[in-house]
Amino acid sequence: MNGMIERLPGWPAFPDLFGWMETGLPVTHAIPGLHNIRIEEHLADGVYVLKAELPGIDPAKDVEITVTEGVLTLRSERGEETTEKHRTEFRYGSFARSVRLPAGAKGDEATTEYRNGVLTIKIPVPETKTGTRTIPVRHG
Repeated sequence: MNGMIERLPGWPAFPDLFGWMETGLPVTHAIPGLHNIRIEEHLADGVYVLKAELPGIDPAKDVEITVTEGVLTLRSERGEETTEKHRTEFRYGSFARSVRLPAGAKGDEATTEYRNGVLTIKIPVPETKTGTRTIPVRHG
């Protein structure tokens, strides 16, 4: 199963749904200190893979991952390391991101790995038969 990620009807594809977060619309700044998590995602060989940029955190205590009704949500917290006045372009505070999982994804079987500032989440997606089925109409 390679290629396009199919989601449940009514949910736009990944770039359409979350593209607004990267454009800086006011919605992203509605909660002070809440930042977006940048992600990459793909589906290959029956596994949905999501990679999230989370540098400078301790994944054992600073990351929360939940799956509820087909939506995967990542939350993380990164505090400032110093109280001195200094110039920084780093982002501190709360980070969050939610994505609709592909149809049939088994969120309860997710595995994770954190390496070099990138969190990788893998979720099995059983292959589903797609296509058109003809349903006979009975008449009497």
